[in-house]
Amino acid sequence: MQEDSLKWSNRSPGQGHISIVGLGPGGPQDMTPRATEALAQAKVVVGYRPYIALLGELAASKEVVATGMTAEVERCQEAVRRAAQGQRVAVISSGDAGIYGMAGLVLQILHQEDRAGRIGVEVVPGVTAATAAAAALGAPLMHDFAVISLSDRLTPWETIARRLNLAAQGDFVIVLYNPKSKTRTWQLSSAQEIILQYRSPATPVGVVRQAGRPGQQVWISDLASFLSLPVDMLSTVIIGNSQTQVLGKWMVTPRGYEL
Repeated sequence: MQEDSLKWSNRSPGQGHISIVGLGPGGPQDMTPRATEALAQAKVVVGYRPYIALLGELAASKEVVATGMTAEVERCQEAVRRAAQGQRVAVISSGDAGIYGMAGLVLQILHQEDRAGRIGVEVVPGVTAATAAAAALGAPLMHDFAVISLSDRLTPWETIARRLNLAAQGDFVIVLYNPKSKTRTWQLSSAQEIILQYRSPATPVGVVRQAGRPGQQVWISDLASFLSLPVDMLSTVIIGNSQTQVLGKWMVTPRGYEL
């Protein structure tokens, strides 16, 4: 298995290697076998401290490089430095590493430092918050949808607001990441105001907190009322389109099949 994996990632003998790994929601039951294998092969694991904690025994025998929020660039640079020394490194993200994760940043640093051809690289996909939350709610993503982060730490709010407007006009189901934090308290209500210009107040809205993790909580509300729910940075918000329905305890966006 190891030999096949190394051939697949174009790694030469003695060359360092980076696996950019999506952990899924956090529990081992939602981690792919490929992610588990990449972590098992790694000698060094690099990641955000709370995500390192999710690994449990998978990180027990590894050298761990853990940093806090806003230190993403530094930890990815350290991962590249370790791989350039010939080490096998796993850079972890929750969910999918290529969706608001570390994959893009690692690849940018490799290119900037002109190391892309000298270090083996693989991006290992994972279950992202959108699909984990959707599964908890039922089937709200059965038709076209857009995923938008409300965090304006790296993206200007004007850009986020324009994307919300266009997604709402296009009648996409809208998945909101990073909806609210202790310091970002107004963005979610602004998003609601924008979407209400194009959607009925009765549009179903699902909120899942700690999707796929112990303590998961699930609520189904509507566009007019969902702000009363305890939404925070551990929550994913899914706003239905004009066809989304609540069927018993499930939120469903029909694909269009004739019944």
